[in-house]
Formats: sequence, C-alpha cells, structure tokens
Amino acid sequence: MEALLTVTDLVTEFATARGPLRAVDGASIEVGKGETVGLVGESGCGKTALGLSLLRLIEPPGRVAGGSIRLEGDDLLAKSDAEMRRLRGRKLSMIFQDPTSTLNPVVSIGKQIAELARTHRGTSRREARRLAIEMLGAVGIPSPAQRYNAYPHELSGGMQQRVIIACALLLGPQLVVADEPTTALDVTVQGQILDLLARLASGKSGTAVVLISHDLGVVAETCARVYVMYCGKVVESGPTERLLAEPLHPYTQGLLASIPKIDGNERALQAIPGTVADPLSPPTGCRFNPRCPHVMARCRTEAPKLRNQGGRAVACHLYA
Repeated sequence: MEALLTVTDLVTEFATARGPLRAVDGASIEVGKGETVGLVGESGCGKTALGLSLLRLIEPPGRVAGGSIRLEGDDLLAKSDAEMRRLRGRKLSMIFQDPTSTLNPVVSIGKQIAELARTHRGTSRREARRLAIEMLGAVGIPSPAQRYNAYPHELSGGMQQRVIIACALLLGPQLVVADEPTTALDVTVQGQILDLLARLASGKSGTAVVLISHDLGVVAETCARVYVMYCGKVVESGPTERLLAEPLHPYTQGLLASIPKIDGNERALQAIPGTVADPLSPPTGCRFNPRCPHVMARCRTEAPKLRNQGGRAVACHLYA
C-alpha cells in the first residue's frame, strides 16, 4: 500500500519545573492511503500527544523536538504556522473526543460548518450553507436543513460527535486523526460512529484514519493495523487480527488479559501490576521492566530496539 503519512523518530516534549517531559519519545508510524490505523495504550502513554503533533497542534510549553512528519513526502515540520493553518481541514484534520468543548455553544451547528467552507474555500454564504446541509446529511443527522439552525446543546452527544466529524470531513482531507471519538457515547451510538468512520476510509475519497483509543474492541472492529504505545514509545505493531490473536510484547499481552471475557467461566481480571512509568524519570532499559512478568537482567539496563518479527515489529529482548 502506498504510504500517505510517514512519521520517523518523533519526539514531542513539554517543559516542566523538573525538566523536559517526553510525551512521545522516538515513535515511528506509517499510514497508507485509505487505511485505518489504530494507536492504543493506557492513558498517559503518548497517544494524544502523537496525534496532536501530526497536525502541529502542540502548544507551549510543549514542542515537537525531533524526528520527521511527512505527508505524501511533504515535511510538515518545515511548514510555517500560516502554511499549517491552510493545510488543516484541507489536507488533514482532527476529531476530538469531547464535542462539548470543541463546538461553539452560541453559534448554530450549520453556521459553524459553513464558516469552515467560507474560510478555506472562499465560498459564498449560500454555497457554504448548501455544503453544510449536505455534510450534515452525509454523517447521518436527520432533517439536516432543519438542524442547520440548531445549537449544540439541542443535540445529543452522539449527534454532536457527528457534527464534529462533519467539520473534519467538509474539505475532503487525506488524513483524519480521531482521538477517542466514542469515549463518552453509549454502545449503540458508539457502533454508529465507528460505522461512519469505516465508511469514511472505504469511500471514494479514500481518506486515511488514525484512530486513537484505549479500547482494543474498538480497534479490532475498525483498524487494519495497530501500533501499541507505552511511555512515549511504540512497543509493538502489526496487522490488527494477528496482533490481537497472538500478542508478542508482554505489555500487549497484559492489555488483552485485562479485558473482561464473557464465556461462562468466572475468573478474576488480570490487571497489569504497577502504574505507567513516569515520563519525567522513566526506568532505565526497557520502560516496561518494573511491570513485566518476564523481566531479565538485560531489560533493566538496555533499551530494546523495535525489531521485525515475522512481518510484525516488537521492542522486546525476548525476541532479540
């Protein structure tokens, strides 16, 4: 598959009183055209920081401190702020996890979408309204012409999330970063949003999706490939079906073991011991070593490199 996005050795850090905090520390990912790729891991592992970095949305005291981000070979880190503002929406966009904090509460949803068309395309008011209504219908909002004048508080959480998706898709971007887009939704609405994202990638536009989630079930339903992150680093990657059926890294194995199973056999949940490593003072060697059931002496002194393992990649000394 032809690569659309190539991220190499990305470093994103935040200045703190205790020194720089590396939220993303040397992560590399690749996304093909029209492909849906998952980023998974516990809270605080660097998923959202990586997603925001792709759109150059990291704000001070944070910064992208190293590596490269290329969209169709174009270096996004070399772009000026003005150039990135023109690219956002048109080439790449983001779906945030909380629509209530993203949508303007005092402007109708239709006008918020129409304003994007007027700002980026210079369309007339009438054409912008038509495009907004068309997009509201495309994301499954009933009676879009009537809903055009509705305010965010008049919509359910699921409908608000559809409006956010409509904003993200309006200009036909090549890449959409979806940050936990179903977190606050009930199971039925969650399924509808996931179906919408799946249609997005399989449609004529061939838009690629980076889906950030802590929910492996959501990733299993939606993504062709997945990257597992821990403490700012990618520790395993591969085709979703193979990775979930046979996880290689002890951290991935722990994530899967902690999922409740409904199979008639009562058993205690197998939680991963300990807590996520402190990115301000991560453990030496493998960052997962204080929590790993297979830890060896080498793990405490030498950081494992991401190695190819049968068409997949894993950063673990068990496979050295």
